[in-house]
Amino acid sequence: MERKRFYQSVSISQGEGGFEINLDHRKLKTPQAKLFTVPSEALAIAVATEWDSQKDTIKFYTMHLTTLCNTALDNPTQRNKTQLIRAAVKFLETDTVCYRVEEPPALAELQKNEWDPVVAWAEKRYNVTIGSSTSILGPNIPASTKDTFVSHLASYNMWALQGIEFVITQLKSLILSMSLIDRHITVEKAVLLSRLEEEYQIRRWGNVEWAHDYDLCELRARTAAGTLFVHLCSESSTVKHKLLQD
Repeated sequence: MERKRFYQSVSISQGEGGFEINLDHRKLKTPQAKLFTVPSEALAIAVATEWDSQKDTIKFYTMHLTTLCNTALDNPTQRNKTQLIRAAVKFLETDTVCYRVEEPPALAELQKNEWDPVVAWAEKRYNVTIGSSTSILGPNIPASTKDTFVSHLASYNMWALQGIEFVITQLKSLILSMSLIDRHITVEKAVLLSRLEEEYQIRRWGNVEWAHDYDLCELRARTAAGTLFVHLCSESSTVKHKLLQD
């Protein structure tokens, strides 16, 4: 979706409900016509930057932080915190890094070398059992593991949870998403690990260069935006203040 740019300047101001975005002298609204307010100044600056970096036409599909804020404010699917957490934890049952192949051996080896360390880190970090499986049904994730992730995710606020779910949807993996949000791996690494099979096939057979590069850049951009959104929605004000000074 695109439309012609209709504003000259972008600024932020502090209102009663948080920080607001001003396009010239008009306050930004959500798709449901609510006042666009965000909980942190750093997030407001990041959103304002998205609007300010638009050229003659506004390319909404490039504005991932704005979209995430709109989702958090409007909650179009009308889900509560428990439902958001349940949806995130459900990804464990089909988690990318838990599904393994037996053939070809080279790919099986690649999965073991690249994914096992991340699974091992998550098991240690959250004190859970995850495992992996070559069965089409996937691994049998213990109920206690799911309960642990439920209580861990419950420590995040609603805004951050919207971001976490967005990242999980990009990577098709709760484990990779939490490794990324906990700063154990980088965005580039998380995206690469989520596409391990595709990358293996490309190295083997070659690829349609531009299509692959475009997909990769898009996935990185969305994953990076989601991760930044989670951090800006869940960190203490001192960290936010430091981000603004850097």
